[in-house]
Amino acid sequence: MQSLLDPVVLFFLLGAFAGMVKSDLRIPQAFYNTLSIYLLLSIGIKGGIELYKNSLSSIALPALGTIALGGIITVIAFLILKHLGKFDKTNAVAIATHYGSVSAVTFAVVLSYLRDRHVGYEEYMTVLLVMLEIPSIAVGIFMAKWSNGPTRMNPKALFHEIFLGKTILLLVGGLLIGVATAYTGNQQLNFFFFDLFKGFLAVFMLEMGVVASKRFPDLKKVGLFLASFGIIMPLLSSLIGIGVAIMTGLSVGGAIALGTMAASASYIAAPAAMKIALPEANATYYLTASLGISFPFNIIFGIPIYYFLAHYLYQVLG
Repeated sequence: MQSLLDPVVLFFLLGAFAGMVKSDLRIPQAFYNTLSIYLLLSIGIKGGIELYKNSLSSIALPALGTIALGGIITVIAFLILKHLGKFDKTNAVAIATHYGSVSAVTFAVVLSYLRDRHVGYEEYMTVLLVMLEIPSIAVGIFMAKWSNGPTRMNPKALFHEIFLGKTILLLVGGLLIGVATAYTGNQQLNFFFFDLFKGFLAVFMLEMGVVASKRFPDLKKVGLFLASFGIIMPLLSSLIGIGVAIMTGLSVGGAIALGTMAASASYIAAPAAMKIALPEANATYYLTASLGISFPFNIIFGIPIYYFLAHYLYQVLG
């Protein structure tokens, strides 16, 4: 109940309700784009500041575990979709790539969730966010080529979408800016990017609720299996993510964050990459599953579940 009454969740539910009743409530597109840029930069800058405070040796093992995590989840999701869901290889690869990748917005919500509950976590998690985004897309593209033989994809365009797309560019750029501000001791950005973060995130989630609600009618098109997959796969991925966190020595807060990252599904970077690598894949499948099912589930129910699972596993194994 406490999680459902979180302002971020309430803003999301308000937006979803507005979308379902066909209200004209929408955030202007220009402001929505500004908010997304702000959130990505804020996450990156905060991560960069903490990256400066930590040695590379302390980050190396979690980083390697996170890179492996992205590939493992992509392969597992593909096998489930291909053999249990009976999806063709093209759509199985496209959907699996979304689930191996990560949602930066879900990441922002879980960080806010942890701060509200005064649960500490490794602030360099933003570095792991970037490292989780890319391997799954790379594995997905490899599986697409392996499954379908020579493809018509444009390597240059694909590279541009993955590494120079808005999400990665802003996160990496923010990391570098954060390192620079930490080095110089400059705190002029702190109020705007840190103190106001939760308010801007809440307004952003209002629009995300409207956007997600537009995918609800497509649930009939994707079928019962994919609808169930959109809930079960995040739960499975979160357990794998928490397991990697335990093996790489992260704190319980870091495990909650990494478990949530693993459970989230991309709806920005992965769709852009799949449009180039697998243009024949059905976008209704992967967008409805990631944005219409998994995203609302993670925001409303998933994060509290991963919070409980991480605490429980750390108690049992501790």
